[in-house]
Amino acid sequence: MDVSVVIPLYNEEDSLPELVEWISGVMKRNSLSFEIILIDDGSEDSSWDAIKQISQANKSVRALKFRRNYGKSAALYSGFGIAAGNVVVTMDADMQDDPCEIPELCRMINEDGYDMVSGWKKKRNDPPGKRIPSRFFNFTARVVTGIKLHDFNCGLKAYRKEVVKNIEVYGEMHRYIPMIVKDAGFTNIGEKVVLHHARKYGSTKFGMERFIKGFLDLLSLSFVSRFGKRPMHLFGTLGTLMFIVGFVAAVYLGSMKLIQLSKGIRTALVTDSPYFYLSLTAMILGTQLFLAGFIGEMIARNSPFRNSYEIENRINV
Repeated sequence: MDVSVVIPLYNEEDSLPELVEWISGVMKRNSLSFEIILIDDGSEDSSWDAIKQISQANKSVRALKFRRNYGKSAALYSGFGIAAGNVVVTMDADMQDDPCEIPELCRMINEDGYDMVSGWKKKRNDPPGKRIPSRFFNFTARVVTGIKLHDFNCGLKAYRKEVVKNIEVYGEMHRYIPMIVKDAGFTNIGEKVVLHHARKYGSTKFGMERFIKGFLDLLSLSFVSRFGKRPMHLFGTLGTLMFIVGFVAAVYLGSMKLIQLSKGIRTALVTDSPYFYLSLTAMILGTQLFLAGFIGEMIARNSPFRNSYEIENRINV
């Protein structure tokens, strides 16, 4: 099979019939064998009834329904698990992504050799309240991850089948799939400018809180990818440095007190100086950070995945 189109959805009953017909038409015109995988993320409307009707008329449609709303990452992960196409394309169900982009995305995967191609909504049909925070979010993601993409959160993406079978998307990490892909060893990541349409049916399911969650997820993913298997390198280093700074400061205060006493100079008690408490606090925090790193290292060493590595090729193994 050439293409699997994975579409997570939540309360999108009005757009589904038109979207599936649109995708099917594009695939047939380009002579691509395909499947459309619809993941109903616990919709509260009649989306699942619409999916059942669509699947009766279109045998290329496969679908899963969650008992409750788990989030976009869970839907994508489940879709990736059952996708059979050589190229896996993800898109949103709100009809803002254009299925006519799919053939070129597939060509870039198959012919240009990309592991993943991310869409870039260069001209967005969204209100300023969504565009401005999104630009700041993407700028921050570029700086932290080192991946030069303009639109990390674009729902329209294409992957080689091998990629989606070797990554795990969880929590709210769908925003950072390029980073997850890179961390899994698939570094050939491309970008394509794609058309972005105004929402035709319903309303957006995301509010301003997604930017706060997105920032926290970025910090979490950045930490896990760099120090997930060696937490002592981070916490141990920070703890040691902080303890040394506090210890040196305490020694300095004590030395100055002794020097002044040796010269017969009356001086205040060391404990009367605020710097004594700052140095003591630094030593305590340093010790706690070191212990946190040590405990984290013990947990990592006892993890069943401590020696789980991505292997690209095998010969006689």
